[in-house]
Amino acid sequence: MQGALILALMQAALTQFESLTEQPGTLQELAYETGQNIPGSVQYFIKRFVRPQDWMAEDTGMIKYHVSGSEPDKNHLELRFCVAGNMYCRQQQDECRKCKVHQSGNCAEKLESIDLLSFVFSSTLLSQFIGSRTNDTLSEDVLSFEYRSSFVKTVPVCNKTRVVLEGLVNHTYSDTLQNIYVNAQTQMLLLYSMDCMLGEKEIDTITCKFLANEADREKIIKAREILIQQIGEPITIKALSRRVAMNECYLKKGFKEMFGSTIFDFYQSQRMEHAKYLLYEKGLSVTDVSAILGYSSISHFSTAFKKHTGLKPCELLFR
Repeated sequence: MQGALILALMQAALTQFESLTEQPGTLQELAYETGQNIPGSVQYFIKRFVRPQDWMAEDTGMIKYHVSGSEPDKNHLELRFCVAGNMYCRQQQDECRKCKVHQSGNCAEKLESIDLLSFVFSSTLLSQFIGSRTNDTLSEDVLSFEYRSSFVKTVPVCNKTRVVLEGLVNHTYSDTLQNIYVNAQTQMLLLYSMDCMLGEKEIDTITCKFLANEADREKIIKAREILIQQIGEPITIKALSRRVAMNECYLKKGFKEMFGSTIFDFYQSQRMEHAKYLLYEKGLSVTDVSAILGYSSISHFSTAFKKHTGLKPCELLFR
């Protein structure tokens, strides 16, 4: 099966995913699906299929940039990926005896999959990434929708992108932590795609010399995990640096280099994205969400939410 067919499948997935099951030799057995459709957040779907025995295609990525001069609120950027070779268990891993004792290699329920993923970023959502690690003019123009021509372009699935995608389909988070984790991972996909495809960069290039040390990279990754897991418990950079045993200056520089955002901007962005989820999906009150996210007052939360989303929290409740 050639690359052109993969792109055709990915295109079909956006408009009429069910048509895949009607095409001979394509994807037929759906094993898992999830998605999100919260206003103002990343709109995404993840669909996992059992891998056909004759599937020989390479992993593929695509970026679709749509700009509408007459209706700017319809401007958006979409990332799509088709990835093969991930393993999944037909049973829930916490129920499968072999998987529970880490003998998944001998598990008869383990199968290879084809994973199709789509992530749509609105113009409002993309504005927060302007001025990140991708500093070339074209990247800035695309993120701000100053680039006036729509386009579709393939993007290689590099090792870093593959790790993020595998995390999205294989993580064990659920409910609210799943929402926080997926939002954080989609930001990484955006960063890597912009670096690789628009900036034409080698994304594995590291400018902070200390990040050549794997132990230091692991500390920064751990710091990000702490921020995700403690989204409602504000933490200072000093306390975070102590938790991961790294100098504050190195932590701040390394975090920006690896994740394209300052620690504060990343943490604040994840808090506000999670607030959208709690308000829209869970139907919690503004008072409850403010308390869950650790704000000292509703007014402070409302101000931060309005600054990030352009909406008052109560406006999202009635959408």
